[in-house]
Amino acid sequence: MRKLLLPLVLTATFGSSLAWAAEDAKTAPAAKPAPAAEYKSKSPQLKRAEFEALLAQPESLLIIDLRRPDELTAIGGLPVYLSIQAKDLEKSLAYIPKDRTIVTVSNHSGRSGVAADFLTAHGFKVAGALGAQTYEAEGGSLTKIEPRPSNTAEAEKR
Repeated sequence: MRKLLLPLVLTATFGSSLAWAAEDAKTAPAAKPAPAAEYKSKSPQLKRAEFEALLAQPESLLIIDLRRPDELTAIGGLPVYLSIQAKDLEKSLAYIPKDRTIVTVSNHSGRSGVAADFLTAHGFKVAGALGAQTYEAEGGSLTKIEPRPSNTAEAEKR
């Protein structure tokens, strides 16, 4: 009898806890996603269609991706771009051609909007700022980048 009583008590206790948890989940309000940060830059925030229209003329376009390498590998990027991290933009101005229309890129347009305003103030022709994740959410396609294995990983394979 004792052998049957313990499993029965455990089952009843555990089962009722699961039932209460399931009922709490039904009545609890759904968690709302965090609101996107408000875009505050003066430069236009480009939508997918606007950006793809610019891509149709690659000879006159320069895409500057301001994200860190780990962001590019985790999220993906555009097929061709000049990679300048946001913190290095000012000291890289001499390397940016002034004869091209520029689109700046970050994850959600925050950094790229600031960079677009900065470049405009320095005499560059800027079409606007693009958020890579926003572009992808609107149906755009990002190129996924596989990180190169480190030298230690290659040495372990040998």
